[in-house]
Formats: sequence, structure tokens, C-alpha cells
Amino acid sequence: MSTCGITNLGSCLVEKFFEFVIYIMNLPIRPILALINNLMIEPVNIDIFASTWGVIIYMLSLFYGILLLIIGFRFLVSGSSPEQREKAKKSLSNILIMMVLIQASFLLYSLVLEIVASMTSVIYNSIPSDFFLATADNFGNIGLELAMIAPYLVTLIVTLIFLTLRYICVSIGVVFFALGIFLYFIEPLEAYGKLIINYLGVLIFLPFFYSIILLASSKFLEVGTFSNLKILVMIGGFSLIIIFTLLLTLFVIFKAANSKS
Repeated sequence: MSTCGITNLGSCLVEKFFEFVIYIMNLPIRPILALINNLMIEPVNIDIFASTWGVIIYMLSLFYGILLLIIGFRFLVSGSSPEQREKAKKSLSNILIMMVLIQASFLLYSLVLEIVASMTSVIYNSIPSDFFLATADNFGNIGLELAMIAPYLVTLIVTLIFLTLRYICVSIGVVFFALGIFLYFIEPLEAYGKLIINYLGVLIFLPFFYSIILLASSKFLEVGTFSNLKILVMIGGFSLIIIFTLLLTLFVIFKAANSKS
């Protein structure tokens, strides 16, 4: 930062003025970025739904006995048919695996969240911190930043809304994860179980994909052509996140419609 003196007072005042303008522009951006940062790299808190998960596990456990009775009945009626007895053994094996996975679903879900948060944090923290802020390093770019700061704020707010909704869905998802495992091992309902598990998997990994998009966007600033269009690159990066989320949502809806048909 240059020191103001008699010889450069005019240019220095202009520089300080533009720095003040950039500071004002960044004021509404910083709190939004802080929230986005937390939602991106912090593991989702699922403890608030631990009691609900316990109720669901208790309700599902009531079906264990019924399923075991059905398998036992299939053993009895299979007689000397090796094929039927083999099917019954496979069903028993699946039920036992299902019981173990359901009982451990809270721990498994929490472990996956921790791993994804760690992976996301590594990539997200590789992005230069000033990438997300308006900067005054290029006076020719300040006019563009002034013109595009409102669209940038809108893209940040929309991204924040998506991340908040994702956080809520993933937090509640620990309950549906157990239900998805149960449905997956019930042959007529297997498609619904897959749908629930796949949808939760997509939601859990969203911040990881977001961080890759933002890191790739920040690399564009190393190219001379894009270095003078920083705010457009920032808007483009967050816009890609929004488009990516909408496409995934449509894909999940499409898959759900196909599962029911």
C-alpha cells in the first residue's frame, strides 16, 4: 500500500476513495460468505434428530420378528426343494445384514458426514480468500464491480438458501437413511429404498462438488483474459452451483417418477 504525500496526494486520495468504495461493497457480502463457509465445511449436526431416529429404529425393529417368521415359514413349506430353501437362506442373510445396518445407521451416517466435510474443507480452503470479495487491485475493474455487485449478492443469497435447505434435509436425513435401508432389503420396495439412499448421498456430497466448482472458477483468474473480469467469474462460479443443484433436483424428481411407474 502506497504512502500518501505531497507529491502523490491526488492519486492517493483517488486510491483511498476506491478502497473505501470496495470496503462498502464488501460489507453485505462478508456475513453471507461467513454463513456459506460454515454450511460448506462444517459437518451437519444430526444429534437433534437422535431421539426421532431412535423412535424409527424401534418401530422398524417390530418388523424384524415378522420378517423372521415369514422366512421360517418359507423354510417349512420349501420341503425338499433346494431352490426354495436357497432363496430362504438368502432372505435370512439379507435380513440379518439389514438389521445390523439399520442399528448402526446413525453411526454410519455420521461417519460419512465427517468424511465428506473433511474432503470439502481441504478443497474449499485451497480457494484464495479474496476470490469471494470485490477488490480494488485494478481500477479498470471497479466500474464493472459496481455494476455487477447486486447480481453477485443475489447469486450468493440463492446459494445460501440452497445450502440451508440442504443442511436441513441432510440433518433430517439420518431418520430417512434408516428407513431407506429397510426398504432396500424388502424386495417389492427396493426401488424406493434405493431412491432414498441415492438422494441422501447426493445431498451429502453437494458441498464437495460445490467446492470443486468454486476452486476451478478461482483458477480462471490466473488467466489474463479473466483477471479483469473477476466479479463475472465469481458470479459464474456461484451460478454454476445453482444450475448444478437445479439439474440434480430435476434428475431426482425424474428418477422418483420412474420408480413409481
